[in-house]
Amino acid sequence: MELFRQDVSALSVNDTASLLQPIMHFISTALLFGSVAVQAVLGRTGARRQPTLLRRTVDSFIETETPIALGQLLCNIGADGCNAKAAFPGLVIASPSTENPDYFYTWIRDGALVFKSVVDRFINTYDADLQRHIEEYIAAQARLQGISDPSGSLSDGEGLGEPKYEVNLTAFTGAWGRPQRDGPALRAVAMITYANWLIQNGYSSTASTVIWPVVQNDLNYVAQYWNQTGFDLWEEVNGSSFFTTLSQYRETACPDRCSLALVDGSNLATALGKPGGSYSAVAPQVLCFLQSFWVPSSGYLDANINVNNGRAGKDANTLLGSIHAFDAKLGCDAATFQPCSDKALSNHKVTVDSFRGYKINNGLGEGKAVAVGRYIEDVYFNGNPWYLSTLAAAEQLYDALYVWNQAGSVSVTDTSLAFFEDLVPGVATGSYSSGSSTFSDIVAAASAYADGFLNIVATYAAPNGSLAEQFSRDDGHPLSARDLTWSYAAFLTAAARRAGIVPPSWSNDQATSIPGTCSATSVVGSYSSATATSFPPSQTPKAGVPPPTTTTPGACQTATSVAVTFKELVTTVYGQTIKIVGNTDALGNWNTNDAVPLDASEYTSSNPLWKGTLSLAAGQVIEYKYVNVNPDGSLTWERDPNHTYTVPQTCATAAVQSDEWQS
Repeated sequence: MELFRQDVSALSVNDTASLLQPIMHFISTALLFGSVAVQAVLGRTGARRQPTLLRRTVDSFIETETPIALGQLLCNIGADGCNAKAAFPGLVIASPSTENPDYFYTWIRDGALVFKSVVDRFINTYDADLQRHIEEYIAAQARLQGISDPSGSLSDGEGLGEPKYEVNLTAFTGAWGRPQRDGPALRAVAMITYANWLIQNGYSSTASTVIWPVVQNDLNYVAQYWNQTGFDLWEEVNGSSFFTTLSQYRETACPDRCSLALVDGSNLATALGKPGGSYSAVAPQVLCFLQSFWVPSSGYLDANINVNNGRAGKDANTLLGSIHAFDAKLGCDAATFQPCSDKALSNHKVTVDSFRGYKINNGLGEGKAVAVGRYIEDVYFNGNPWYLSTLAAAEQLYDALYVWNQAGSVSVTDTSLAFFEDLVPGVATGSYSSGSSTFSDIVAAASAYADGFLNIVATYAAPNGSLAEQFSRDDGHPLSARDLTWSYAAFLTAAARRAGIVPPSWSNDQATSIPGTCSATSVVGSYSSATATSFPPSQTPKAGVPPPTTTTPGACQTATSVAVTFKELVTTVYGQTIKIVGNTDALGNWNTNDAVPLDASEYTSSNPLWKGTLSLAAGQVIEYKYVNVNPDGSLTWERDPNHTYTVPQTCATAAVQSDEWQS
């Protein structure tokens, strides 16, 4: 402790409190995850001497959370997922939540991003079950493409811009923000990645006959409609979206110069001997238009342009765009806003800093990880951090670290200087090689910064490891849709990048070439339903199926029973008791005489909490309600509908379900 005394002896009271705050946060988080005793060496921000506790805490969280996240992600895929048995095989439900909010639909965007993470995982570790899910997903998307919906039909491609569908493969006909033009691009990327694996393993005919017809419809859509406005990935702004445009710049087929959606598709078309020459005029124009989102005077990417929505444009949309365009082969290319490019790093700082006003981020200064939301003007559920946005902030840094370490150098430019100064005070512009102390300082500081975002997620994840859509900006408790599939995919990809596992390259030699003059060139495509949607059996790796392993890294034993704590917020008066009753023996089989009384020991006027813990079978689906029992024995039931809950079937032996009285 002598070093500690020397380091803080000259600090003021306020300085000391500020220094102690993150240390106490590390200690409390370590206790939560059962980490070893605190070991920290304090030094200036960005120095190679970093607190070891944070890394150990994050290591522990990843080891515990990985099987939970994968299990819950698969639980949300039809038709054998525990939360998605009503869904068509291969369809991803956004969340099991059916009210406040109702996310029991399949979104083209969410499904594509989830399956891109599944395909990437499959490519790195062959898994026959994952392969079955991937092939069911592609077959389901082929059928969705042919559905006439409120956006249009397949005849002219307009219907491909429809954002979501019912889980039984029928159109959603309610009012919604449509069209959304990122879905076809993202879907094509996921399918192209699997098609490339098939080609590399000797199954080109499968890629050509089954996957290409589905992909080609999406490629044609992007080439035809890329320069038309649509709703952004948050489904709120009708304009031109950075995330959408960058996603489109990876998918459409062209033999020469291409765009991101355009490049990925070009490479597949070439491999399969498919025509794509008409797209060569489109792709570079998408890349040219992409540069319009950069705001040089402020050093960030405006998430939505060609619209006046009263927002500053500082939005996690841009972080997500950068990480989903990541290609290590492109290094720190700024034209495609690669994660380690000076523009992307400057944008990371400006975007993350915009969320430092959240109450749960109080006291966390610049260069310290914070909870990240969608955009600071957000009012959805009063505007909160999202798990996937916070994870995106981490993933961008892990991507950058991978490239810097592979290249053995890092460059600091005038554009990125403010970002680096937060991590290594006093750093100057220039290029630093791996043999320099500055390179080591930057890598160590960026690594700790990235881990900090994961630690935020670890701190505010539910006790059973479940990840909802949001967590409170005030106290961090989970909010909105439970078990959001995209949240789990975001965790898995961030953890993979931290481990040095990167996605396959999508680019070609012309992928970063920007034309001197931009134009709105587009190509009218032709569309037809894919008819061959059955995959041949035994599409196994060329090297053979790897032998089964008895243990998987990060795996743990699945619990057979789970202690579920039910928390109910309801205002009562003296003498009343809240009970829970439901459709199982443990819940009294709807007999109120056998209902389970809850405990009010933590009840306050500001937090009227009743709670109780029951042991339930893992994977069990239950229905239940709360009843208010008066002193005279009369009952008041909360209103319909019944609550529905699926007991987690993961490594966790405890879970929490929070409800509010339905009045």
